[in-house]
Amino acid sequence: MIPFRVAFGPGIPIYDQVVYAAKKAIVSGQLPAGAAFPSVRALSKELKINPNTAHKVVAELTSQRLLDVLPGIGTVVAKRSPFTVAQRRRLLGSEVERLVVEAKKIGLELNDVVSAVSEHWKALQDAELAKEVEGK
Repeated sequence: MIPFRVAFGPGIPIYDQVVYAAKKAIVSGQLPAGAAFPSVRALSKELKINPNTAHKVVAELTSQRLLDVLPGIGTVVAKRSPFTVAQRRRLLGSEVERLVVEAKKIGLELNDVVSAVSEHWKALQDAELAKEVEGK
């Protein structure tokens, strides 16, 4: 089982989409430091991608020092200092760009977009709080 989701979309190379999904999982803590990362074979099989693509993904994440290959153990998420806000913000770059482009297309102003994001943010926080309360 792959510990992150990839929603394959048109127009973006599969390689880039998988690297992005894995980086997002690592940066968000969904894949914590020291956690096992899927093997090339597992990535290829689970995501139904070419083994060469899966190998490139692991190689890229390793070159970015997000993964460590430990002989006899396998590939794990690297132990490193917490990501900065700027590093985490960069992961949202393409989504923010799409949001801005779509907002401009439909004639929204910046304050309208900020209000919409704030409303969604609050709704998500409220839903998370409700889940916490239910769990207790």
